[in-house]
Amino acid sequence: MRPRLVVVSPTTAEVVRAAGGWLFDRVMAGWDVLVLVADPLNSRPLRILGAKGVDLEAALTSRVSGPRPHALAVDAGLYESDDRVQRLVVRSLDHGLTDVRLWGDDWTGGLDEDSGSVRHRLSVAARAFKAQALAATAAPAGSVDVTEVFRSGDLLPAPPSLVPTG
Repeated sequence: MRPRLVVVSPTTAEVVRAAGGWLFDRVMAGWDVLVLVADPLNSRPLRILGAKGVDLEAALTSRVSGPRPHALAVDAGLYESDDRVQRLVVRSLDHGLTDVRLWGDDWTGGLDEDSGSVRHRLSVAARAFKAQALAATAAPAGSVDVTEVFRSGDLLPAPPSLVPTG
């Protein structure tokens, strides 16, 4: 069985912007990459990266779950705003999933932005494919950075709504 990465993002454009190069590099390393987004009809940018898009709401409300992923990446804003996404992250950490990453400006728990950061240096091919995927999202054109930065999930505090009381 190939290793599996599951990515959770509010939009296709956001996941391509924040993590598109890392996703492409995982696909080229033989990983299956599944992206849960609110706009799955715009799947062309994800296909350019070699990933598959699935409807976020359908995935979060489904009673059927697929194989447990080997890695999980989540938009920090979505983690902060959606209890179901918080539970997914906490459950992944509880099951010993070692590669849980968040991206975005909404760093959780007031932690220092550089604390627990994980940097992925994009391959030359990843930068080229990310640029094409960004163009397919109709996002403003710009240069593709050499690195993508994530927050390591092992530093995330449990969300207040999930902290046991008593």
